[in-house]
Amino acid sequence: MNQAIRDKLSLLPKQPGCYLMEDHRGTVIYVGKAKILKRRVRSYFIGKHNPKTEKLVSQIANFTFIVTASDVDALILENNLIKNYHPKYNILLKDDKSYPYIKITDERHPRLIITRQVSKDKGRYFGPFPNVSAANETKALLDRLYPLRRCPLSAQRPCLYYQIGRCIGYCAREVSEEEYRQVTRKIVHFFNGGFRAVARKLKEEMREASDRLDFEKAQELHDLISCIEATMDKQSINNLDFVDRDVFGYALQEGWLCVQVSIFAAVN
Repeated sequence: MNQAIRDKLSLLPKQPGCYLMEDHRGTVIYVGKAKILKRRVRSYFIGKHNPKTEKLVSQIANFTFIVTASDVDALILENNLIKNYHPKYNILLKDDKSYPYIKITDERHPRLIITRQVSKDKGRYFGPFPNVSAANETKALLDRLYPLRRCPLSAQRPCLYYQIGRCIGYCAREVSEEEYRQVTRKIVHFFNGGFRAVARKLKEEMREASDRLDFEKAQELHDLISCIEATMDKQSINNLDFVDRDVFGYALQEGWLCVQVSIFAAVN
């Protein structure tokens, strides 16, 4: 272990994040994630390991780390970093496995679907989600708040979802194309942080329902608010607009300056 690594180990935070191991040429040879960066990264340089890890450690000349807001963010970032660098010691996520996204389809009357394939089409993609369960929970929430069509465009009669109040009514010819577009715009706004404003509005409606003693409605709104907070507060959702970006960040601590450059490349 060289002195540069020793110095960096002392700066590791007790926070979740990702770490990138580099060889003497500066090539990233391994990417990992951790609930506690300080504990996980230090463990590589302490004690004995299996042959694969021993070989990895013997080639580490430097490492960098990125702090994330949560374990979920670390998981998603790890996947993106592995696909960007293709480190030779990463085998679990080096294949074409992808995390799920929610997509607003590129149709005259768009639908909400869950997909693992991100294409350069005119659809809108939001994600990634850490697993299908999280994507399903979020889609179910959106289906309640903004019920886009689920039936074929050729439907000749109102669908079952419309009859139970879970469809905006395109199949019943009750909404105009502009009204339909407004609903899709609300979904985009929801993913771009608007869910907080939605939750605040629903809380006001819940208080009003309680004031007029409509406790059934108040409970329904309370459940919806809880669903929004539980689903969205633990996610970091990206709006994929296929625009390349370079994001710079820096931090100064105990005489050390850390500069992080994150490269967001358009998804193929």
